[in-house]
Amino acid sequence: NSAFSSSIKDQQRIARLYQGEAFFEIAPSHGQPLEIDAGPVRASVRDTAFAVRYLNGEAQVQVQRGDVDLSNTFDDARVRLRAGESIRIGPKGFGQPAKLDASKDLAWVQGRLIFENCPMSEVLAELRRYYPGWIVNTNDQLASVAVTGNYRLDQPLDVVRSLAHITSAKLSEYPALVILN
Repeated sequence: NSAFSSSIKDQQRIARLYQGEAFFEIAPSHGQPLEIDAGPVRASVRDTAFAVRYLNGEAQVQVQRGDVDLSNTFDDARVRLRAGESIRIGPKGFGQPAKLDASKDLAWVQGRLIFENCPMSEVLAELRRYYPGWIVNTNDQLASVAVTGNYRLDQPLDVVRSLAHITSAKLSEYPALVILN
């Protein structure tokens, strides 16, 4: 559920992430840096590997290798992130840099979703991004159940089935619709 465009010209390389998540691996270059726009943030990069996530008006940048220079659209503040760092950027600017756990936080690049004591509501929100239909939870008690697990990204329906089984929730499946209750 990501939307992305790019424009490469002689003097300018720009990528735009309209929503979702993207991983960039930028080779060393003596030309212009790649500029990446994602809602409230612009990243300028050379020779780096990093992820950008933009959902619901908030961006997150996670640096696996190299450095990423960031500026925000709120007040043009600037931050440089280094390998192993992550930061969130909202409509009011930068949050505090945090340590990146690449094996967990970037697991989606390898086709996995990893959760550690994550509320079921957040797990289902993430699964909805990968399921080509609707996932609906009508049981409010399930929303706060803590989920820990390592799941295949390409099988979101199997993950929902597993979560329903371990929580003893009733699962109703229809074409393009799954209901937990």
